[in-house]
Amino acid sequence: MLRSLPNALTLGRIALIPVVMLLIYMPGDAARWAAAGLFVLAAVTDYLDGWLARRLDVVSEIGRALDPIADKLLVAAVLLMLAGVGRLSDLALIPAVVILSREILVSGLREALAGRNVVMPVTRLAKWKTTAQLAALPLLLVGDAGSVIGLSLQGPGEALLWIAGGLTARTGYTYVMQALAHMREAPS
Repeated sequence: MLRSLPNALTLGRIALIPVVMLLIYMPGDAARWAAAGLFVLAAVTDYLDGWLARRLDVVSEIGRALDPIADKLLVAAVLLMLAGVGRLSDLALIPAVVILSREILVSGLREALAGRNVVMPVTRLAKWKTTAQLAALPLLLVGDAGSVIGLSLQGPGEALLWIAGGLTARTGYTYVMQALAHMREAPS
């Protein structure tokens, strides 16, 4: 099943991460635009892999496991790189930390609940959270290089990052409450 088209797209998304990271370090506006373009390509594969898996009836356990891992790796790598090269304002570090913390927390909770055969499905709000993250990050990758089109994309990117951070905190709270309710129940 690893060779199915949806899984190949997921693996391709993971393979793009080091390329995007390298482009973040490279100087010049072209590197920023290329990083943003590759990030958008990776984000599109996030939608396509799930859609194709359902459409082609090739949904697999490995795909179900790899898809959220690929998403988290992509977002975490870009956030850490942007922070590391000083392309996030001090205030924008707050939603970045919220996003990273929530992803680690929810992954841990899902792992703990998997031992109880409890699945925590992705909520509609969590999908909006992901969409906000995937919209904010290419704007932040371009940042001030967006001024070639007459405006800096840094401000809109940081505003969207705050929205993503708020949605992230809300969905994280929901998952924690659901997980605690399951953990209070007698083990099955």
